[in-house]
Amino acid sequence: MTHNTPATIAAPAHAQALFSPFEIRGKVTAPNRILKSALSEVLAKDGEHLPNEKHCRLYKRWAEGGTGILVTGNVMIDRRALGEPGNVVLEDDRHLDRFVAWADAVRAGNPNTQFWMQINHPGKQTPKFLTPNPVAPSAVPLGKGLDKVFAVPRELQAQEIQDIIQRYATTSRLAKEAGWDGVQIHGAHGYLVSQFLSPHHNRREDQWGGSTENRRRFALEVYRAIRAQVGDDFVISIKMNSADFQKGGFEGEEAYGLIDALSKEGIDHIEISGGNYENPAMTGAKQSTLKREAYFLDFAAEARKRTEVPIAVTGGFRSVAAMESAVSSGATDFVGLGRALTLDPELPQNAAQSPNYTCDVGRPTTGVKALDQVFMLAVTYYETQISRMAQGLDPDPKMSAWKTVFGLAKTHGKAAFKKRRA
Repeated sequence: MTHNTPATIAAPAHAQALFSPFEIRGKVTAPNRILKSALSEVLAKDGEHLPNEKHCRLYKRWAEGGTGILVTGNVMIDRRALGEPGNVVLEDDRHLDRFVAWADAVRAGNPNTQFWMQINHPGKQTPKFLTPNPVAPSAVPLGKGLDKVFAVPRELQAQEIQDIIQRYATTSRLAKEAGWDGVQIHGAHGYLVSQFLSPHHNRREDQWGGSTENRRRFALEVYRAIRAQVGDDFVISIKMNSADFQKGGFEGEEAYGLIDALSKEGIDHIEISGGNYENPAMTGAKQSTLKREAYFLDFAAEARKRTEVPIAVTGGFRSVAAMESAVSSGATDFVGLGRALTLDPELPQNAAQSPNYTCDVGRPTTGVKALDQVFMLAVTYYETQISRMAQGLDPDPKMSAWKTVFGLAKTHGKAAFKKRRA
């Protein structure tokens, strides 16, 4: 199926701010304020961990739909530390042509779309069947019964920390060499950078833990190492939590302090989200600003007063009216969308055409709560939609949740019942 779109979408009267271009730190210009937030594609072939024709087809479709910035799902910096089966890994230049092809596919879909690679290390948020001996800042297990799925991590040694920092930098350099527009450090949702930031998960007493300044050191050193490898003209973004929504977790003034520190270092873009596997606020468990749809907009509005770095808020946006309101108010520069774009990849075009546009992602369910949890329908239902587009099909917003369950069971057999994430 062919989907074509003009290179830019003209700003309609009902959404002039949302569809205005935005120059990011004098480096690149996004054609509009819609950012596709990272979604795990799990499309890499077993044992290969490389982008393929499905990744290219999927992201070309999103580019054709008119999204201003496309951020990939997790690209892991170390094949020994995967978040899920089917993750892409970029740790050396042996197959760089695959990443060149991925970026080229986006430009073929829309030459104005910005394409950023989200880079990540899962730390302890990697299931036992993938990583039986994970690493983390401290040997603190995941709570809320997740210890049945995720192993107790081993505390990282100082030299290992330095090696991981350099891996972030290497992956970023390779992304630039492959022709990408930028990278995004995944510092949210309980992955390794987030683990270092958290007083609950990071209980170290050396230079990497203890005080607020020491706990944020890892994030800052990752940024510095990347910048040293890619130069000043390449975009570096970070996705960070407004709060972990966890007792003793990262939140409040510490989060604002991280924004202050990163701004002084020269970060180009900050995406705000929240939660982790133990408290998945990013899927809608927490809605601090329900009236305005977005989950984390209040935090962003306060952050906006403290930094001139462009900000994106992800989580909860459904209507073009709410997106326009968020951008025109100045609380955020970009609206981040995830699940909505798996149901409507032409969302930007459709939102521009109608002031009443809304994409309700709903809450897919089989009607059996335990089954929903085992098959992680809050995630896998939308991965099924991603898989459809990757095969050249249209998404099916009316698809039964049971189709996802049966599809996973057929494809993975008993492995379908192994939890990949919370």
